[in-house]
Amino acid sequence: MGQNLKNNTLSKILDIKKLMNVDKSIETANGLPNECYTNEQYLEYERDKIFCDKWTVIGVGSSIPNAGDVKPYNLLGIPLMIVRDRDLNIRVFHNVCSHRGFKLIDKPCTLKNVIRCPYHSWSYDFIGNLVATPHIGGLNIHNSDQFKKNQSNLKEVRSKIWMDIIFVNINSNEIEFEEYINPLDQRWSKFINREDQKLLVYSKDHGSFDLEVKCNWKFAIENYCESYHLPTIHPELNKVSNINDHYHIQGLPNRFAGQGSEKYEQPVKGNNKFDTFKNWEKKSLKNSEYIALFPNVMIGLHLDHFYVFWLEPLATNKTKEHMQMYYVGDKSANGEELKELRKENARFWKDVMLEDISAIEGMQEGRGSPVYNGGNFSPVMDQPTHQFHKWVANSLLYR
Repeated sequence: MGQNLKNNTLSKILDIKKLMNVDKSIETANGLPNECYTNEQYLEYERDKIFCDKWTVIGVGSSIPNAGDVKPYNLLGIPLMIVRDRDLNIRVFHNVCSHRGFKLIDKPCTLKNVIRCPYHSWSYDFIGNLVATPHIGGLNIHNSDQFKKNQSNLKEVRSKIWMDIIFVNINSNEIEFEEYINPLDQRWSKFINREDQKLLVYSKDHGSFDLEVKCNWKFAIENYCESYHLPTIHPELNKVSNINDHYHIQGLPNRFAGQGSEKYEQPVKGNNKFDTFKNWEKKSLKNSEYIALFPNVMIGLHLDHFYVFWLEPLATNKTKEHMQMYYVGDKSANGEELKELRKENARFWKDVMLEDISAIEGMQEGRGSPVYNGGNFSPVMDQPTHQFHKWVANSLLYR
């Protein structure tokens, strides 16, 4: 009955048959229908069934490095806050006071002792406990026998950190994170094992940039998954690592997809190179891989650097893209002698991402066509993108 109710709700927004057409074999499947990119009601449904039900990325740990660092995040209207506690653990809470529902944190900040509500000064420690209730029993009476503080703590969100990426499962109904990430962890164990993961250091000087794009968040994932567009959208990149040097990645059980290259060349400036991962498989030194981990993070793994490119959905036709870059050890990540090389590497990736904007915004504009049926797929070139479409469709239709 619950499944029928779910599909009845969805059927008021779009044609269920169109959504089911996505889950056919790639030769006969259509892509997601237009409403999945243009309809406001659909976006509300998607927020609950994808962003709240799944392991979703809301930031990186390096953005709050110190105890007491707090950063707000708005997930399509749901106010959250990311907190670094005194033991340097990262926690995520609903960004709302338990008293009168006032939003606690408006902008990134560093707090000394407590998270204090600006409305009535109720205060919480960094693990979410309500520790102060000024005048709750009357003027200068700060406690009350009729009120139990431990029943009004902040509401913590289920969260995990992997490779500095902050994942949340707001509805607390997804599989354990270790099970979720294991297929990708296993795939990448030949490149970067758990010990090498600890060597990753965020670049403080040329380690981040943000882009706002006028398109639905899904287009960025679809585009990132495939190398089919390299000759037309990235002609300079295609000269170095062309479409024939790429291979598809389809991670079962359907949690990620993407592409890899067999022609990666380390950036060089003079005699300077970045340090490399120690346990990288020797026969794969030229390999790099570009994974979209569903729903909203794109990752680039190379012999000498790693990036996290995650998506913040803002509206049906607006997305903020966040890029963070990491290197092997502090010398490569922040050493003065490699500063120019980091600058060039960051500029290279920003140029690549800027080139993609014309493609993903063009697809958004095309979805205004009433005759477009979701499109078709190349059975050879579009397999990873079709996998993402199927994942979205199945996430909406089934649980």
